[in-house]
Amino acid sequence: MDNNQPIGIFDSGIGGTSIWKEIHQLLPHEKTIYLADSKNAPYGQKSKDEIIALSMKNTDLLLKMNCKLIVVACNTATTNAIRELREKYDIPFIGIEPAIKPAATNSKTQTIGILATQGTLISELFNKTAQQFQNTKIIDQVGHGLVPLIESGKMNSPEMTQLLHSYLTPMIDANIDYLVLGCSHYPYLIPQIKAILPNHIQIIDSGEAVAKQTQNLLKEKVGFTTEKNGKPIFYTNANPKVLMEILGNKYDVVEKDF
Repeated sequence: MDNNQPIGIFDSGIGGTSIWKEIHQLLPHEKTIYLADSKNAPYGQKSKDEIIALSMKNTDLLLKMNCKLIVVACNTATTNAIRELREKYDIPFIGIEPAIKPAATNSKTQTIGILATQGTLISELFNKTAQQFQNTKIIDQVGHGLVPLIESGKMNSPEMTQLLHSYLTPMIDANIDYLVLGCSHYPYLIPQIKAILPNHIQIIDSGEAVAKQTQNLLKEKVGFTTEKNGKPIFYTNANPKVLMEILGNKYDVVEKDF
């Protein structure tokens, strides 16, 4: 089964490019269209209804661009809106949620940390998953302020270092041995997080798992492209310069009102 239509990916901004990079690395021939809804970032502070409405707006745009499947590269949008998206649209969706399972299953101290947005941590889907691991102590922390700093190009700022120290120190004190990154923006902070955490604490994000899931869905239901260019297209409704920088200035970024 061949399918030369593009894969659609959206996020509340530039963070989902961490997911896009994993997908592009695993499936380099696939065309991808990425929407950075930076104008409305962060989703984590918005109500469930607002998150659903924004997710549907992004989906409508990707469907107009003839996408064959949609990756919701945003933990907040997945945990708050994926059920509604699957009910409304006749297209396969892949979501991203915090990787609690591998952390809880492998933890020796039976204590794990989760750094995520407020919207993810209060969601029904997150809490349902967390309840499956009642023998594991979960230290969750809302990453207030992290996404706005990343979106405004202040990733390596003193403010960022200060915030990360304040969020991670209580987790270290609580004896976590796994830190789960529950926001697709946060993998870009891994070098800074590693500088704060002791070496024995492992960091888990969902990018690789989402890429493999995308590959499986293409194989089983949707179809791979027969073309060989794999050209990505990036759209943003704010801060194109920041998106270009995070992509290493390798790709064109189109500013578009959506």
